Amino acid sequence: MDVESWDTRYAATDLVWSAAPNQFVADGLADLPPGRALDLAAGEGRNAIWLAGRGWDVTALDFSKVALDKGRAVAEAQGLGDPITWLQADATTWRADSSYDLVVVAYLQLPPDQRRAAHRHAFAALEVGGTFFLVAHDSTNLVEGTGGPQDPMVLMEADDVLSDLGGSTFDVIRAERIARVVESGHHGEPDRTAYDCLVRVVRTA
Repeated sequence: MDVESWDTRYAATDLVWSAAPNQFVADGLADLPPGRALDLAAGEGRNAIWLAGRGWDVTALDFSKVALDKGRAVAEAQGLGDPITWLQADATTWRADSSYDLVVVAYLQLPPDQRRAAHRHAFAALEVGGTFFLVAHDSTNLVEGTGGPQDPMVLMEADDVLSDLGGSTFDVIRAERIARVVESGHHGEPDRTAYDCLVRVVRTA
């Protein structure tokens, strides 16, 4: 989807995504001391807002101005406007002019060349010792899981993400497929399982 399509989607409803942070972001990053964070492809800012609430100075980057405006309004309503910079930019071409202690990439589903560019730019924005944290719809979800994009070109596995980082130097903390329970929302219907990939690495040079 192009930026106009995403603007239209974000404008059509109060919140496209949950107001709460992604469960893996919240579980995986609660142990980190606050510093400077980048939320790449932040959408309406749910992860950025959660980080700001924990004391992080956050840049929330997305190419949809509608999404960013909605996120800004939510953050200001929670008294979290000051710690968040809302930056309209394309994750595939953006270059950082400062460095970060944490980069979060949550469900940025792009074809391989664009995905690789976004991941490398994001990693390059990290300080040495900084954390790169990614969660995305896994390639196996298409046939084994439920929901998510149905185009295999925008799905990935943990090894794809590590490969995207090319010659970068890092320690791998986690790189695996993880299960995510999708509640049915209907009485009597069973919950279903979706599969995501999760990558957490620390830049070492």
